Amino acid sequence: MFLLASASPRRKDLLQAAGFSPVICPSSIEEKPWPGEKPESYALRMSYEKAYDVATSESRSLPVLAADTIVVLGDQILEKPRDEADAVRMLNLLSGQTHQVMTGICWITHTQNLLTTWGEVVSTSVTFHSLSDDAVARYVATGEPMDKAGAYAIQGGAAAMVKSTQGSYSNVVGLPMERVTALLKQEGILQAQGPGAQK
Repeated sequence: MFLLASASPRRKDLLQAAGFSPVICPSSIEEKPWPGEKPESYALRMSYEKAYDVATSESRSLPVLAADTIVVLGDQILEKPRDEADAVRMLNLLSGQTHQVMTGICWITHTQNLLTTWGEVVSTSVTFHSLSDDAVARYVATGEPMDKAGAYAIQGGAAAMVKSTQGSYSNVVGLPMERVTALLKQEGILQAQGPGAQK
């Protein structure tokens, strides 16, 4: 059993589809980059701060998994849009361009009253088709972009906007499951008799 320091339904769904049943325990930290902070450093720091927040506030000494996903165009970090106008702005920036989706992942375990921390950043390249103003407006009007980094859901209505991806698809959804599954198996979360079985 482990704690998932996230309220994201997408991360929960990805983990459950892989046979894991995390205990949902969202973090309440403020998500804001430091001045001049590199995107990779920001994603990793956010995942660590989320995991540490939950690991030190929970009475149960369970392992904690946390993640933070950002969309990066050049050196510009695109997080969740503030409003519809911001979503339109982000999608227009991404139109016809290749961007990176970066997820920082952090795993914290309790060992003899000490916290042991592991973390890394997984990046996926995503290229968008050129988007018309009408296509952007119609997509934003669905409301789907409003709680998504970069203002789009690759598994939803934005699928048709994507020309190509290079790297982990699930990373763009919110969690690089290839890496996370390997980590959890290494930590003994899944039983040896087969995928989907959990301790």
